[in-house]
Amino acid sequence: MKRSNKGGSGGANWMDTYGDMVTLMLCFFVMLYSMSTMDQQKWEQLVEALNPSSVEDIQNMVQNVPANPSQGDPSDTVSAVIGQLTQEDVEHDLEELYQAILQYVQQSGIGSKVTVGKGSGYVFISFDDTVFFNGDSYQLLDAGKEILDQVGESIREVSASVDEIRVLGHTAQANPNSPNDPTFDRFLASNRATVVTVYLQEKGIVAPSRIVSVGYGQWRPVAQNDTTEGRAVNRRVELIVTGLDLEDGDGDDITKYYTMRGDAGAPAESGAIPPEAASAAPAESSASVSSAPASSG
Repeated sequence: MKRSNKGGSGGANWMDTYGDMVTLMLCFFVMLYSMSTMDQQKWEQLVEALNPSSVEDIQNMVQNVPANPSQGDPSDTVSAVIGQLTQEDVEHDLEELYQAILQYVQQSGIGSKVTVGKGSGYVFISFDDTVFFNGDSYQLLDAGKEILDQVGESIREVSASVDEIRVLGHTAQANPNSPNDPTFDRFLASNRATVVTVYLQEKGIVAPSRIVSVGYGQWRPVAQNDTTEGRAVNRRVELIVTGLDLEDGDGDDITKYYTMRGDAGAPAESGAIPPEAASAAPAESSASVSSAPASSG
């Protein structure tokens, strides 16, 4: 008796189903990839494909949502505030900032490590590196964060009059007879300035475009490097808060300090702070400023 053939002729039909599934998955992932950079037009196309009746609702929602729900156009706000300020207002705010920081420094007992000064159009604050960092480190200390919080809040109170916050990082020449390794020296100074800048920026004190950092390394000494005390003074972080110049002046003394450099191949000129700041600070204050040595080590 002849046996019946149990095998069916459709044994390979599963390949059709499998192929359809793979094709659908491929199309799905292509759609996801095409939507990875989403804009309003692509979003509407996707919604229309899934639910055509929702397109009009989505359009209305997108058109009614502001670019930033928490605030309007920053340029409009800044322009409106500046339009209401006078140069006298700016100078008054800078004086208030100077007095507020000076009072905080005196009351907190950090006058031996923090110098505060004021000149025409700016407030100058110099911090010993130990206020913010351990030796050869650019990790911000918790105690330093607390000080920056207080200084930052004082700046926030007069932020409408602030043109720019400059954060300057400095190191000391460890060996008086030879310069530091350029890579380590520059990176340490720049990283320290950057860490302070980022911390202040995250506080939202002023617009990010109005706060900058610069790492000078060992090349802006304010004391001789041949003593331990002198090197300790040179290791510092400085904040220069400049006020708006509403009268389109030719600049101020702080600009000269900010761009100061010595002759090619010669040590940079010294000066703990610009002359105006030195003369403006009260001599009896623990946070007062004094003249620096005439030459660097």
